Amino acid sequence: MIITRTLFAGLVAFAIGTAASAQEVTLRLHQFLPAQANVPANILDVWADRVEADSNGRIKIDRFPSMQLGGTPPQLIDQVIDGVADIVWTLPGYTPGRFPQLEVFELPFISPDAEVTSRAFWDLAEARMMDSDFAAFKPLGLWVHGPGIIHANRPVAAITDLEGLKLRGPTRVITNLLTDLGATAVGMPVPAVPEALSRGVIDGAVIPWEVAPSIRVQELVTNHTEFDGAALYAATFILAMNTNSYNALPDDLKAVIDANSGLEFSAFAGRTQQAGDADARALAVAAGNSIITLTPDQTAPWREAAAATTAAWIAEADAAGIDGTGLYAAATALIAKHAGKD
Repeated sequence: MIITRTLFAGLVAFAIGTAASAQEVTLRLHQFLPAQANVPANILDVWADRVEADSNGRIKIDRFPSMQLGGTPPQLIDQVIDGVADIVWTLPGYTPGRFPQLEVFELPFISPDAEVTSRAFWDLAEARMMDSDFAAFKPLGLWVHGPGIIHANRPVAAITDLEGLKLRGPTRVITNLLTDLGATAVGMPVPAVPEALSRGVIDGAVIPWEVAPSIRVQELVTNHTEFDGAALYAATFILAMNTNSYNALPDDLKAVIDANSGLEFSAFAGRTQQAGDADARALAVAAGNSIITLTPDQTAPWREAAAATTAAWIAEADAAGIDGTGLYAAATALIAKHAGKD
């Protein structure tokens, strides 16, 4: 009888342990672009597929593109904090002022390459932002896109060509830049761009090449201006997870999430997003659109004019107590390090 009870207790313990180790979790990933767009198809799906595979199917990630869980793009960050979604991909610039430190990576002509800047972004975030800007959720990836391009209904070659041009900007820093350069800046999420262009609410938009096909920009305008060298601007992105959703995972599944997140994933995301630029640019070429590529000499006046945006941001950040001077120095040093120039 004693043996039977012992055996029974052992079987119960084994069954409980087996059930715990085989725990299955479904996570909801919510974002604002169509599923076939570059980032969902080539970054988010790749990440989610890897997590599912590495967990041996114990983690299932349901993907909800184009705001299918409801709300608007600016509400995504609150959705992940509140648990409406377990994971979101979002543009922090949709909530101006909420993530002040990361704005340093959106300053003009600071980003030479999306992978390089994404590595610097993650490193600086680990050093200065995880317990402040990102304390309300778990960052899984932090990155920037490739060079921001001016897409407009008329050619833009000189700064003076921006006068009177209503241009969509994605974030506070970038709308400030456009204003400083003489354009009329209009802030709006990227899904609103096609209708705004069609209705004449805006004359153009600044977005990277890879986003253009998913919102038909190369069909709605016929002029594109790019810069040889460092990007006119780059916008920042966050892949964020609800803290409670992460903490509820058993340790082995937390390890799966962690192994697929962080510095190397951020670098992959930046690299992949910029890699999508070439095919999207080719569509504009095939359509017969005009593409103006400004040489370094032609870009010099833009850099000089944009310096005011950087100086104003640093002064504002210093005044707000977040050490804009130190952030800018740290960001540029990390970019130089990852570019192999330190």
